[in-house]
Amino acid sequence: MVNNAPTILSIVDRLSPDFGQKPVARARVSSDPCLPARLPTTGFLQREAEQNAPRAVLRQLRRSPTPPLSPTTAELHDAMDDTSSNLGRRDSVSSSTGQSSPRLTSAGTFARSQPSGGWKEPQPFEVFRAIERKDIMFLMEVRDRGFPLLLRKTGDATPLLHAMRIGQSHRDVTILLLGAFSRWINHLEDSEIGLPKTRVTLKALRTNLKLAIDYGLHKSQSDLVASFMQTLVMSEGEKWIRAQVSMASLALRSGNVGKPVSTAEAAVRKFATKELSKADAIAALEDYVANATADLLLLGAWSIALESIEGEQIPFYYFARDDRVFKAFMDRVNANQATIRRTLSRRLKWQFRVLQNVLEGRSTTYRRKVEILIEELDEGDGV
Repeated sequence: MVNNAPTILSIVDRLSPDFGQKPVARARVSSDPCLPARLPTTGFLQREAEQNAPRAVLRQLRRSPTPPLSPTTAELHDAMDDTSSNLGRRDSVSSSTGQSSPRLTSAGTFARSQPSGGWKEPQPFEVFRAIERKDIMFLMEVRDRGFPLLLRKTGDATPLLHAMRIGQSHRDVTILLLGAFSRWINHLEDSEIGLPKTRVTLKALRTNLKLAIDYGLHKSQSDLVASFMQTLVMSEGEKWIRAQVSMASLALRSGNVGKPVSTAEAAVRKFATKELSKADAIAALEDYVANATADLLLLGAWSIALESIEGEQIPFYYFARDDRVFKAFMDRVNANQATIRRTLSRRLKWQFRVLQNVLEGRSTTYRRKVEILIEELDEGDGV
């Protein structure tokens, strides 16, 4: 038998070239292996959550509005369901809610205008027991009704120090207590600053924070250091602030030669170094230092303006409490615009404009704002 396949293929090639065309092999793709980055481990995510969640809670506590004058029904039910150990106490609070309404006393604490038989002030051991049991609802109730109880020292410990000594398992309780301290400071009414009762509470608060810093909480919670400095300045009164405002005013008068921003910042750092004495604690203070520096410049600039115009002084107890000084400064500038344009020196009006343009808004940190002020008021060409 004859194999005619080659003959047939040659005939097909002559008659129809496309029909018999052999497929062309594609070029081989060069090997270039790669490995995608793996997802974080569960342990890593857990550690990140443990570190960041308390900070978020603290920020919320510090900025939360003053709580309602009476607990809501839902809060009372949550309190009763939270733990059976304090059921009797919670029932007494719930039963008295409908009988009387609370009133707000000085220094931000709550009291009831009713005869004995309402909310009973707990003993120190009850506060310590609530910390050990992580009874958050009870501690928040004490915060709202008897804040000084969270500052009372019993033996060699305060409630904050007791929570810290227990360890990381009670970190959330430590953050809650710290948030209560900062919240109390930020919600002080202007009329309460000079009251003797408020001064006593500030002194106790300062002692608590100092003990906590010495124990080492600043290594993991920088907000504690800022709260301590805020309390410290308020407890010192107006003497230190007045002296630093005067120094900032002299530097502003001299223009860029006086380096007003660096002068104000150095004064704040010197004060912090004397009180904290620990480098790692001071390093955690950068945001507060920047805030205080900006406030000294605003107070100093406005004090110069009051020599030429009739206006209202900015209260010193606004110092380093977020943007209170800046808001007060802008209110006074807007109310006296015509007089400022007509009376103040060209240099001071330029400094006003720089302070206003740099410090307004919340999208930029205070640290960055101070750096910009240094570039303009200290190192710039000046006016």
